[in-house]
Amino acid sequence: MREAAFVKQNKDKWLKFESVLTNNAQLSPDDLSSLYIEITDHLSYAQTFYPNSQTLNYLNSLASNAHQKIYKTKKEKKNRFYSFWVNEFPLEFYHYQKELLIAFLISALFTAVAVYSSATDGAFVRSILGDRYVNMTLENIANDDPMAVYKQMGEANMFLGITINNIKVALYCFILGVLLGIGTIYMLMQNFIMLGAFQYFFYEKGLLWESARTIWIHGTIEISVIIIAGCAGLVAGKSIWFPGTYTRLTSFVKGVKAGLKIVISTVPLFIIAGFLEGFVTRHTEMPDWLAIFIISVSLALILFYYIIYPRYLYKKQQNE
Repeated sequence: MREAAFVKQNKDKWLKFESVLTNNAQLSPDDLSSLYIEITDHLSYAQTFYPNSQTLNYLNSLASNAHQKIYKTKKEKKNRFYSFWVNEFPLEFYHYQKELLIAFLISALFTAVAVYSSATDGAFVRSILGDRYVNMTLENIANDDPMAVYKQMGEANMFLGITINNIKVALYCFILGVLLGIGTIYMLMQNFIMLGAFQYFFYEKGLLWESARTIWIHGTIEISVIIIAGCAGLVAGKSIWFPGTYTRLTSFVKGVKAGLKIVISTVPLFIIAGFLEGFVTRHTEMPDWLAIFIISVSLALILFYYIIYPRYLYKKQQNE
């Protein structure tokens, strides 16, 4: 790349970083370190391709100033935990809205494929859900309790089992992202083909509303967070496909760190979903308004924390 093109491509980042250093803006140690890594990566590139240039001198000075600021402010604050959840993570997640949208569209596509396949192939639902589950549910329907499956285990055991299983699913969605994102897509396919087949099965039996008002009490958070974990895997996969100005290894490390933060953010939500499935979903006698209220609050929580709030923080930062 020609020096002029290199400068044009990265000038805005350098000026923004220089402004942070000059104005002594308050950033978390991790954010400042991340910026510093990017500048030193550009410095290394300039040393290789533009020795004895003004660009090299400028980046060298910028990196030196940054180094001093980082090690002056590196000490962790007492409110580090609070800052991560309220500021650091939501602000960083703003930059992964595109991956979140892609994960959602992939999930919706596989759900639609499952619904279509279930409608056109009578054996599809059994092939996905298994004969044992289908036969058990048909028996429950015959006994006028189609959602009885959520009442078979004790509350605490169900809560723990479901929570651990869901966290495992999220980790697989993320970890398999290292397979160029293909592993993540496979995990989303598995989960959302099953979701589509499950919902069509109850639709076919005339129980779509009964099933939806029940399973989405916990499923609103559970399904949403699986999509968010898929986003984490796509972030890791994208870092390999599109390293940008970084070396592929540096880009991959940054992508894995970013994806891991996303997965960590889902753990409390999986605990909430597990609690709802273990202790609340089983109460199929609850009035519709209460089920709708729980579902609505759950959806509002997801939309606020992962879409609305990150955009708010980003705009606020830009206006400061």
